[in-house]
Amino acid sequence: MVIATLSFYLFAFTAVASAIFVVVSRNPVHSVLWLILTFFSAAALFVLLGAEFIAMLMLIVYVGAVAVLFLFVVMMLDVDFAELRGSVSGYLPLGLAIGLILLMELGIVFGNWIFAENAPALRAAIAPAPEDTHNTVALGQLIYTDYVFMFQTAGLILFVAMIGAIVLTMRHRPNVKRQSIVEQIYRDPKDAYEMVDVKPGQGI
Repeated sequence: MVIATLSFYLFAFTAVASAIFVVVSRNPVHSVLWLILTFFSAAALFVLLGAEFIAMLMLIVYVGAVAVLFLFVVMMLDVDFAELRGSVSGYLPLGLAIGLILLMELGIVFGNWIFAENAPALRAAIAPAPEDTHNTVALGQLIYTDYVFMFQTAGLILFVAMIGAIVLTMRHRPNVKRQSIVEQIYRDPKDAYEMVDVKPGQGI
């Protein structure tokens, strides 16, 4: 029990410290590396909670795909770090004000937080008993059976947000050839080629 407690505080401190370094690091590559360490620490906390399936998902999806993608994008882009820091410093007062407001709101919420007396029983009533089934089976039952409509709604919201981000960032540049599916479907083969009578000894 002592080892588990020490491991919890170790990984929790590492996750919080690395998350702070993600924000304060001046080099974006270092920020991504600190983010990977944050994901590893969070995965270790999930393992301590007995949710090893979620921990492996975090390592595979977030570390193996998202964080590595961030790292490749940051390293391949030609970013002017001096100009980036100059533009960020201009928005620093606004960012600090927003952060202060968020901290005040969180303080108000946690200051008035009251746990219901039957909260543990309500949480236990949703999920099956750990000794009856595996946590992966219980997670699948909750997501894909009991709350499948909420899960699909969340996926639909993320899909709409992805389409909105693509629409907002898409720029139509002139003098760029683009594919037209309609023209390809309705193209007449007679207009697609031209027969040329090439005489001997002459080029086209």
